[in-house]
Amino acid sequence: MKLLIVDDNRAVRTTLKLVLADTFDEIAAVGDPHLLPALLMPGNVDAVLLDMNFDNRRLDGSDGLFWLSHIKESPNAPAVVLITAFGDVPLAVEAMKRGAEDFVTKPWDNDDLVAKLLRAIDKNRKEKVIARTLDNAAELEQRENERSRMTLDELKIEHVNAVIDRCGGNLTAAAAQLGVNRQTLYNIQKKK
Repeated sequence: MKLLIVDDNRAVRTTLKLVLADTFDEIAAVGDPHLLPALLMPGNVDAVLLDMNFDNRRLDGSDGLFWLSHIKESPNAPAVVLITAFGDVPLAVEAMKRGAEDFVTKPWDNDDLVAKLLRAIDKNRKEKVIARTLDNAAELEQRENERSRMTLDELKIEHVNAVIDRCGGNLTAAAAQLGVNRQTLYNIQKKK
């Protein structure tokens, strides 16, 4: 599993890497959230532990919420657990509404942090499976709707082409499977 830590405090990044080293196979830690797009591009990050504040003049969590939204817009969005020293319930609720899997306050409990990260990854993976399943179901429904509007000849051509594909393009084998001779198969294909 791969974890990305984004926190502007070097000591926090170092401590988190030490605390989480036994849980994650790979840990990357950066202080600048502007690096997130490049670091997430390969799509191999399982979770992001994201600080909520990167501007010491503004400690309202808006930086973290901005980057959270940006992460969750990516095609293969990882789980996101937000971490802050200035957390409150309304901020945590807003973070969850925007897609964060969990929220941790500094100072953190090591066991609790590990548990939250693992739960977040599990939840994120399950949500991706559900989303893929729903996408596949919608695609199948659309294909069935299209097929229900096809003529008998169009359905026959589609079936013949599917058999040819299954036979690896071997027309003799396809003709045998369809119970027709090669000439009949050629005639059906000419109707495309």
